[in-house]
This record gives sequence, C-alpha cells and structure tokens, in this order.
Amino acid sequence: MLARQRQNTILEMIADQGSVRVATLVRKFGVSDMTIRRDLEVLAGQGLIAKVHGGATSRDGSSTEEPGFVRKSGLQAAEKEAIARRAAAMVAPNSAIALSAGTTTWTLARQLVDVPGLTVVTNSIPVADVFHQSGRSDQTVVIVGGVRTPSDALVGPVAVAALRSLNVDMLMLGVHGISPRVGFTTPNLLEAETNHALVRAARRLVVVADHTKWGLIGISTIAQLGDADTLITDTGVPQEAREQLGEHIEDLVVVDPVEPASS
Repeated sequence: MLARQRQNTILEMIADQGSVRVATLVRKFGVSDMTIRRDLEVLAGQGLIAKVHGGATSRDGSSTEEPGFVRKSGLQAAEKEAIARRAAAMVAPNSAIALSAGTTTWTLARQLVDVPGLTVVTNSIPVADVFHQSGRSDQTVVIVGGVRTPSDALVGPVAVAALRSLNVDMLMLGVHGISPRVGFTTPNLLEAETNHALVRAARRLVVVADHTKWGLIGISTIAQLGDADTLITDTGVPQEAREQLGEHIEDLVVVDPVEPASS
C-alpha cells in the first residue's frame, strides 16, 4: 500500500472512530512504528488531524473550522492542478458557468481564462480576480454580493437573492468534505446556504475535490452524493472510497496528479 493510500485509510478510521492508536495502525498495516508516526506527522501538518500521545484524534471543532484561503492554497497543489485541467476540458466556449469559492475552483479559473465568450458567475473574490486580471473583453464575470468568509467567499442573504434570478449551464463546486453518510459539506453555515443557491441555478453539478476531502465532515451539508452529475478527484482516493462514490455518482473521474499535462 502506498503512503498516500495508507494515510487516507487512517483519515477514514479517525473520521469513523474519533481517534486511533499507533499500535493499532502498526498491526493493521504491517509497517513499522516509525512509518505510522511519519504518516501522522504528514496528516497533522496538513491540518487534518491532531497528534496526541500514542496516536491521533480528529481535530477539535473540525466540523466548523474554516481554514483561510492562503493556508489552503498551498495544499495538494499537484492534485488540484490535475483536477482543474480535467474540469476545464468540460467547459465549452460561449457557455455560462458558476464557480464556487475555494482553492480548487481558483486553480480551475486559471485554466479557464482562455475560453472565449465565457460567462462566469461566482461568489469567490479570488476567482473573480483571476478573470479580471486576464483582461479579456469577451468574458463576463458576475460577482454576487454578501458577507466575506475566511475562505474569501461572499455568502449570506444578499448572495442567495442574487443567485435566485440566475441560470447557468454548469456549476463547478468545491467542497470542504465528502462523506457517504452526509454528502458534500462545508464548515460555514452561510456558505452552505449560498452553495445551495448555486446548485439550484445550475443544470449540471460538477464537484471538484482532491482526495483529502474524503472522510471530512463539515457542519452543514451542501448536497448529497447523488446530486452530483460528475465528481472529479485524484488517485489518492482509496479503492473502497471509489466504490462507495461510484454507487451514487454516475460519472466519477479520477485523475493522476503526476501525469503530465497535454501539450
């Protein structure tokens, strides 16, 4: 088993049990104590777990903790780039799309600046800035208003009211967590409400989320797994998770972050 697969299994165990012990993980995976401790160091360094004496636990308040945009943008960069490339290939010229807030959708925005005639609806300040800085006169960016969150999203009643009158071909949705039990989630209640409005405005829902989102649960559900037409993730998602996702989502796309981009 690769280290990334082992770490994802550890995350699933912590999400299910609340905590794990090093000795238990050593027996389960048949690896050394040092290997498990390195895995826990990696996961703790990504802010996904809390290390304790003899093991690890879920982070206190993790269902409502919302990391800032800058902190999140440096994590899983290769995975996000690969996901963004695949998602960008789904966007046709002269179409109307929505991009939710998040670092994966921000990465996707940078892949979309050369798509002609694009209309983009977004509640993300960084996403809007990407298109503004490109300076293309044939692209239209609609920014909903609202209250700014730590992830630089605009949320709340103003954003929801603006989205009620809009219709787009496709929504590219970034999420905080994915769980077979509660679906796609966020740690911000107001952002969940705004994302609900984005989902309702779109004819097609495409979720873009790297493997570290599997097993994480935010306080509020945005949508159930079966609501997504497509989920684009990466090869770090363990096989068991892929099988569970495939039971709910018709189009499950798994990209390889080390695969070179097409020239």
